[in-house]
Amino acid sequence: MKKAVLTYLKKPQTIIAVVVALMAQLIFCMVWMTAYDGVLDRADRLKIAIVNEDGAFGSKIEQQIKSKLPFKVAVLSKEQALDALLQRDVHLVLTIPESFGKSLTAPGTRAKLTYTVNESNPQLSKNVMQTVATQVTEELNRSAVLQGTEIVLQQLKLPSDQASKIAQGLVNKVDAQVESLNPVVGMHNQMVPMMLVLASYVGAMMMAMNIHQASEAIGSALSKRQHLAFRSMIIVVAAAVISFAGSSLIAALGGQMKSGFGSFWLFHFLTLATFMFFAQMFLAVFGMAGMFLNMAVLSLQLVTSGTIVPREMLSSVYQWISYFLPATYSVEGIMNLQFGGVHTGKDAELLLATILFSAAVTVGAILIKKQETPLAKKTASPINEFSVN
Repeated sequence: MKKAVLTYLKKPQTIIAVVVALMAQLIFCMVWMTAYDGVLDRADRLKIAIVNEDGAFGSKIEQQIKSKLPFKVAVLSKEQALDALLQRDVHLVLTIPESFGKSLTAPGTRAKLTYTVNESNPQLSKNVMQTVATQVTEELNRSAVLQGTEIVLQQLKLPSDQASKIAQGLVNKVDAQVESLNPVVGMHNQMVPMMLVLASYVGAMMMAMNIHQASEAIGSALSKRQHLAFRSMIIVVAAAVISFAGSSLIAALGGQMKSGFGSFWLFHFLTLATFMFFAQMFLAVFGMAGMFLNMAVLSLQLVTSGTIVPREMLSSVYQWISYFLPATYSVEGIMNLQFGGVHTGKDAELLLATILFSAAVTVGAILIKKQETPLAKKTASPINEFSVN
């Protein structure tokens, strides 16, 4: 084994393999954790346009909306607002139609607000604007009920001050209490599972490629058993070091770790080792062409792992594929350990099963394939060989 270690370490590809995987981990952790930190705190930079077609009553609604929402609000004409929406200068157009106030105060009629959203925008901005629409509608409903109750009580000959107090009491009889299980602190923490899947698998792909090239260059200078032993050893060592570096950086940059650093790091180590064995398997079977499969697997895992869209919302085909990809169980485990959750042990067992399967396929492929002659022997000069003899 000592000979195998020294032989591999003499090849620059071996060192490059570990460095590439390490840099992928550090770069992704640094960029994603800092880029997404405080994203939700900057939601007030989003813009809303109001189109008022109801004159003085609409102006009251404008002021009410401006006082309630933490966004930049502009009052524009219909043409200006739609143009700004198409150019992504505003994210929502709220139209107060003509006779809105009349419909709001008339018995038996319903007033309607129009919300216009440009869906050709990032998902987060669309989600925020949908929340705004709900919030504005609820606030106006509350105001309408309050005003209507005051009018009815005044018609019953109650003084206006007393009618207002009674109406306020009727409206506020029910308070909302919102409880959250396993809360996520900040957008940067929300993005950690996706970031780790992406960084870890890209790093694993690059490392597998470089180790494969080093192995081909060494060829029959080492036995197949020595090749397999070194590949397994370098994966375990690299996964331990790289996962510790990544987990430490996440913790230093304010990452949540509800289960504690130790549990998070160990599961991260298991994830990275699984990805490395899994990526290596395709190269062992298909050679350098396996990199194309690895790229396809990376894309599939980002789609089906549940980091962006819940798997339940995917088609049945993609849901079926997700059960055979390790990122599915990696994401579930990371979320459990980072924010809180159950059945992490089951996720760890499935990742271990993936390691065993990948290692078995790799061993079989290497044992079946013929070893290449070392590159140095292939390029040896016939003149040099003659002079030695």
